[in-house]
Amino acid sequence: MIIRSFQRCLLALLAAVLVTASVPAVAQTQEPIKIGVVLSYSGGDNVILGKMADAAFAAYMKEHGDTIAGRKVVLIKRDDTGIAPETAARLAQELIVQDHIDLLIGASYTPNAIAMGKVSTQAKVPYFIVNAATSNIFKTNPYTARFGFTTGQISEPFAKWAFNFQHAKTAYAVFQDYGPGIDAGTTFEKTFTAAGGKVLGESRMPLDTKDFSAYIQKVKDAKPDVMFLFINATGGGVDFIKALKSAGFDRTGIKFLATGDLVDEAILPTEGDTALGIVTTFDYSAMHDSALNRTFIKDFKAAYGSDQLPTFEGVQAYDAIAAAYKVLIAQKGHIDPDKTMEIVKGMHFESPRGLIQIDPATRDIIQNVYFRKVERRNGVLGNYEFDRYLAVKDPNETGP
Repeated sequence: MIIRSFQRCLLALLAAVLVTASVPAVAQTQEPIKIGVVLSYSGGDNVILGKMADAAFAAYMKEHGDTIAGRKVVLIKRDDTGIAPETAARLAQELIVQDHIDLLIGASYTPNAIAMGKVSTQAKVPYFIVNAATSNIFKTNPYTARFGFTTGQISEPFAKWAFNFQHAKTAYAVFQDYGPGIDAGTTFEKTFTAAGGKVLGESRMPLDTKDFSAYIQKVKDAKPDVMFLFINATGGGVDFIKALKSAGFDRTGIKFLATGDLVDEAILPTEGDTALGIVTTFDYSAMHDSALNRTFIKDFKAAYGSDQLPTFEGVQAYDAIAAAYKVLIAQKGHIDPDKTMEIVKGMHFESPRGLIQIDPATRDIIQNVYFRKVERRNGVLGNYEFDRYLAVKDPNETGP
């Protein structure tokens, strides 16, 4: 009896040891959560877009960890090299088929976002857009949601504000001749006219325009109360501001309004004091006064490796990965495509830019639009907020 009792104890002990020993082995075999990222990391001005996103991803993961439900979160990054929809689509396809990603994040440009959205739809892989500002680009792609902004969303409040609070009765619109620019300019014109104003003219500039003097002269000749400008954040704003100064635009009495791309935080230091006084609208300013934004900026700078302030691309990347974490946590570390999109529809959370939410009908972002003025306060040059429109939808988004 004593021998049998001893044998039973020994067997129980061995079983316990085997179970205990097997736990780490199980944990080690847990597949990582794979998030595919397709952004622009090379190609002139594109480099800043990828760097901003990387620093934002790192900031969020520093604050929230890199493990969900016992699974390591891994970002697999690919470079689309700029406006290259075929490349973006191929990279997205490779990430899905070869790397077996759970979720897709990108892109820097509208054509790439459209191409990636089609791949997402075919593969039923959730796709979160970081920065593509054209309206109605994913309404037929049910697994896509936007965490950036649209230029129509940014320019509509400006037109209302110009007419109602700046007492502008006439306007002239200048914008780049491609998707986001056309949305920005035509939305401003439509909204300004609906409010009771008159648009005296418009100028559509090719994307590769370097000499802006002729466009500025047309505005001066038209003599509107206000000039509205859209020029994207790839660096042209520096030359446009120089051209305004050379043309003596500040002495015309014409109010100058632009979207925030013109004085983006990446190029504002180069523009320097020549940008002082410029009024813009945008979805984010690094000067936004909130505890979350201050934490974001601290962690962003640490990841970026300099005192560079985050741009709108940075905060949008931060929010895209925040949304990815939220859907993964809700599903205990796993992704069901249809359940994921049901969670995304109506999702709302506090961002460094303020409260954001996803419209359940369109899967597009609803967010605050801020009025900012370039000032230097306590030695810091920045876009300082002075007004805002709350919970703005894209006026051009028609939904599925």
